Amino acid sequence: MHVRLPASVVAGLLIAAVNASAAETARSSVTVVAAFSSRTTLQISSDRLQFDVTQPQTPATASIDFRAAARTHAGDLVVLSIEPVASNRVPSTLSFSGEGEGTRSGMVAADRLSIAGQWIGSGVRHGRLVFTLHADAAGAFNVPIRLVLSAP
Repeated sequence: MHVRLPASVVAGLLIAAVNASAAETARSSVTVVAAFSSRTTLQISSDRLQFDVTQPQTPATASIDFRAAARTHAGDLVVLSIEPVASNRVPSTLSFSGEGEGTRSGMVAADRLSIAGQWIGSGVRHGRLVFTLHADAAGAFNVPIRLVLSAP
């Protein structure tokens, strides 16, 4: 003997079966801990400063454009610094001034880092550092320069 059930009765039985199986589903939570380290990228227009001093004690200038990008934790400090370069010691005073958000002005020190820029948190910064050379003698000076971008 065959019993024919209407489609609505069959659909109701299937929904009841699905609800019963969903009630048996176990639930739990998973904690995921991910550590992301800081990452920096620095692009500069040149790693050498070229000065043409026509008269002693008359300042000569050279500039470097930069693009500094950092991915770091919110609130962390990002620092652009100038490292001293011992080769080609220049008989003069070398200073710099920054153009752009977060840049600074100062002297290039022969024995320590000079901070040229400082920012908080991730992002891309563009700017320019203009270097001024006060030389004791006339001549052409080619000064190597090393900029470093760091984040904790």
